[in-house]
Amino acid sequence: QVQLVESGGGTAQHGGSLRLSCEISGDIVSLDDMAWYRTGPENARELVASITPAGTTTYMDAVKGRFTISRDNAKKTVSLQMNNLNSEDTTVYYCSARIRSRESPDFRTYWGQGTQVIVSP
Repeated sequence: QVQLVESGGGTAQHGGSLRLSCEISGDIVSLDDMAWYRTGPENARELVASITPAGTTTYMDAVKGRFTISRDNAKKTVSLQMNNLNSEDTTVYYCSARIRSRESPDFRTYWGQGTQVIVSP
């Protein structure tokens, strides 16, 4: 059974940093794009950053220059380094990954349970 487990959330001061990590376990055949989302206005999930297997990254405008997504294909992890945090970054963050597993031969998107980030003034 595929599982994504996030860690690294918590509280940081305005201008501070946090690093989120997501570990993927299960009988994985292939990992495709990996990403971090967060809960935005009206509880919709918004894409924060994504990374392809080759390492090509994309970022939402609000985090460009402050956040960095990275992945380790061998360890099956994806991380999000968040610097210069501000109050608008306060929300729940979710990792996701498109995975082909032995139990699901087609690629499908899996989600972590979410980790809370709070930025204090």
